[in-house]
Amino acid sequence: MPGTCVVGLQWGDEAKGKIVDLLGDGFDIVVRYNGGANAGHTVVVNGKSFKLSLLPTGVIRSNVQSVIGNGVVVYPPRFIEEIESLVKQGGLDVSGSLFVSDHAHVIFPYHMEEERLLESGAEGKIGTTGRGIGPCYQDKVGRRFAIRVGELLQPDHLRERLRFVVPFKNKLMSALAGGTAPKVFDPEAVATEYLTYAERLRPFVRDTTRFLHDAIAANKRIIFEAAQGSLLDVDHGTFPYVTSSSSLPSGIWGGSGVPAKHLKRIIGVVKAYTSRVGQGPFPTELNDGLGEQIRTVGREYGTVTGRPRRVGWLDSVAVRYTAALAGADEITLMLLDVLSGIPELKICTAYELDGSRITHFPSDAHLLARCKPVYETLPGWTEDLTAVRSISDLPSAARRYIDRVAELIGLKVSVVSVGPGREQTIMV
Repeated sequence: MPGTCVVGLQWGDEAKGKIVDLLGDGFDIVVRYNGGANAGHTVVVNGKSFKLSLLPTGVIRSNVQSVIGNGVVVYPPRFIEEIESLVKQGGLDVSGSLFVSDHAHVIFPYHMEEERLLESGAEGKIGTTGRGIGPCYQDKVGRRFAIRVGELLQPDHLRERLRFVVPFKNKLMSALAGGTAPKVFDPEAVATEYLTYAERLRPFVRDTTRFLHDAIAANKRIIFEAAQGSLLDVDHGTFPYVTSSSSLPSGIWGGSGVPAKHLKRIIGVVKAYTSRVGQGPFPTELNDGLGEQIRTVGREYGTVTGRPRRVGWLDSVAVRYTAALAGADEITLMLLDVLSGIPELKICTAYELDGSRITHFPSDAHLLARCKPVYETLPGWTEDLTAVRSISDLPSAARRYIDRVAELIGLKVSVVSVGPGREQTIMV
């Protein structure tokens, strides 16, 4: 089984969804193995834009089966909202083609309130999406207060679990509220609400690990879709300003049940510049008019939150680091068209840390915050790239930029994207 993984090599928002969608016809199954509704994938098909945060990108293609693996955390209202939106926007019925792991963990309202309280303080902010992702993963690791999707389908069991969990959560909210009136949750009300959701989820819930193992035995082609970016990986990212799951391909085994030996191709997705949402160090960030220009042209606003993204020059030091961690075989260069009209382009090729020049990436946030970028300057181009479909038709400066990125990262560029549409793609 030739398994493939599409993984972002920056801080997320690299346009992974477009690559998964483009490759969709070559696969039978698309699997999300980490994250939750904090991911944001926008896919444009025939001018119609589909915004997904929890569902795998494969749902857009009727001939592909989509799986939300056990490593994902699921907020049922968002799940229902997205499947209803697919019907409303494009007449897409995913019944029978979308499956949710019975072992995926469930996000409850108290998770979101816990996150809100944690992020409302003056210090210690991570810059989360406020979707309850982190507290849900905390409960998963802590075990005692976690509830999985399969448990939603057992009413008596669910009520019993919530009678145990909710009183503890109420005490926690009271402590976090710091003297202000905390939000109090009623276990019976939460159970009633979620049992209603459970009936909507029931047709989609199954043992997805067994489903995927059967697919492997049948030699089905599987593509794994990472959420967030590699620099946000909980183990190898810019800790503590990271997500709560493994966003590298190393998360596939635990997040889906598919052993690593079945993975044969890893595609690293790289934006032609860099963006970041939330807190944390960002050496190449542009806090000027040029940064605002890139943000505006690139539509750099969060798919999930709508927050303006921080933007900056491409950081080849960071991407070399994540490409090595991911075991990437190739890279795709996305949003190249956004750089049109900028006279000079810069790429970070090294850092200066406490007076010393370094070419390795220090993933500890307190070290990265002290790094100053060392730039290489390349000429820009003025031409509009959005209608270009061949590498040979690109301006020479754009081709030089692509070649230099490939050289600095040490991997071939297999795809160049010059717009959001499927057709706005150059296969190199």
